[in-house]
Amino acid sequence: MVRQITASYLLAAAAVMLVLQFHLLPAVFAGLAVYVLTLKLARHLPSNINRFARKAALGVVVLCVISGLTSACAAIWSFVGSSHGIAALLATVVDTLGGLRKTLPASVADVLPTTIDDLRQQLIELLSNHVQKISLVGMESIKVFAHIVLGMVVGGMAAVHHFTEHDKAPPLVSILRHRLRNLATAFDKVVFAQVKISGLNATLTAVYLLVVLPLFGIHLPMATLLVLLTFAVGMLPVVGNLVSNTVIFVISLGVSPLVGIASLAFLVVIHKAEYFMNARIVGHEVQATAWELLSAMLLLEAVFGVHGLVAAPVVYAWLKAEVKGQGMI
Repeated sequence: MVRQITASYLLAAAAVMLVLQFHLLPAVFAGLAVYVLTLKLARHLPSNINRFARKAALGVVVLCVISGLTSACAAIWSFVGSSHGIAALLATVVDTLGGLRKTLPASVADVLPTTIDDLRQQLIELLSNHVQKISLVGMESIKVFAHIVLGMVVGGMAAVHHFTEHDKAPPLVSILRHRLRNLATAFDKVVFAQVKISGLNATLTAVYLLVVLPLFGIHLPMATLLVLLTFAVGMLPVVGNLVSNTVIFVISLGVSPLVGIASLAFLVVIHKAEYFMNARIVGHEVQATAWELLSAMLLLEAVFGVHGLVAAPVVYAWLKAEVKGQGMI
């Protein structure tokens, strides 16, 4: 049994390295999301139905979960690409650049676009100069999308198999299944905690953009979209906050320097508060302190880049659960 346990840990470590090295994290996270959500929903199925009916019901649950996740992503993408999303963002960027032209040196101001047509022309020239790189990015996006779809399918199949496992499976198979359950539990806890953090950030941002600023007669462009952006990118630890904070600050600066300074002060407070929230929420869920999670994020980011940064909380929570399971801590 000791050999099987050792082999399962070596295989688990190799799997983590391969996933991060070959950029398969989106597929793995998509699969884990389907797996966890299916297990949660399947617990509400009646237990007194026959085996065939249960398999059919599980299949329906899997299809509903995959359809729900896909529809949610499509809805977000559709909203971002609508006239209230990218088009409005481009218009706001042009307005901001137009305001900056008055304060920047003439040599710099002449380079900035003054209309959306100018901005579009610069983008066309940029695309034409880098068409080969853009083509590679497009192919990479298609490959990532295919990986995510396959990950969802694999996660659904694993969830269905979870309810049809046999007790007489070989020892190594049983131990590997236990590793998978611990990983799914760690993923569930970290993602649930991150959703709460992202929701709290979005709520505070909504209060600032939709309540506080209007009280002073200031109406920030695309405030609702900025709140949605804060929630969406907030699912990425640290990186998400930087993205949303930068966008909010730039658009605020376009309204007036004072609004830009006020937004910057607000965002600094929120950014500092996030460390406390991470320590309280994520730390409580995975039984880890903030410095432990930040150290894991720093290490994996240094080795694997952004993929390591995103995966770090889940990997560390999984590692700590395994160590605790062995009674080492």
